Amino acid sequence: MLKKANNYAFIDGQNLYMNTAKKEANPWKIDLARFRIYLERKYSVDKAYYFLGYIQETNQELYEEIQKAGFILIFREHSPAMIGKKKGNVDSDIIFQVMKKLYKKEDFNKIILVSGDGDYKLLVDFLIEEDRFEKILFPDRKFRSSLYKELSNKYFAYLDDIDIQNKIGKKKGALGS
Repeated sequence: MLKKANNYAFIDGQNLYMNTAKKEANPWKIDLARFRIYLERKYSVDKAYYFLGYIQETNQELYEEIQKAGFILIFREHSPAMIGKKKGNVDSDIIFQVMKKLYKKEDFNKIILVSGDGDYKLLVDFLIEEDRFEKILFPDRKFRSSLYKELSNKYFAYLDDIDIQNKIGKKKGALGS
């Protein structure tokens, strides 16, 4: 019996949201449950970590939706004095968590990253060099960092491609869309 690939996904939640639901031209909403199934079927994702900036009481329904869809929700630590004064920058948290899992030799094969942020470029290069990188999924082709322009197309895909949007987007008329 073939052993299923055991990949981990790391999602920059703010980058995903800002480049799908909040974008100015053609905004669209991701159905988180369908997105989680897509990651599992397409990329053999066993664990999917969804990083958010900080906890806000008004977003409890969103947090429940993320967890119900099968994501492991991780919040960035902030001083209470700083909440509301800066965006929830999770880049270093994601990089640290990936490197920690490598260092501790956790049992996984490759990493899938969801973000268009160039802050991950060194991590992506390192993971490719170590043969531990599967794919970076850019939420919006127009807002992916130019740092990835030399990246082979074998290592990236665009979530805003119409065929992927049809698989993971909320259906028109569905509850919450």
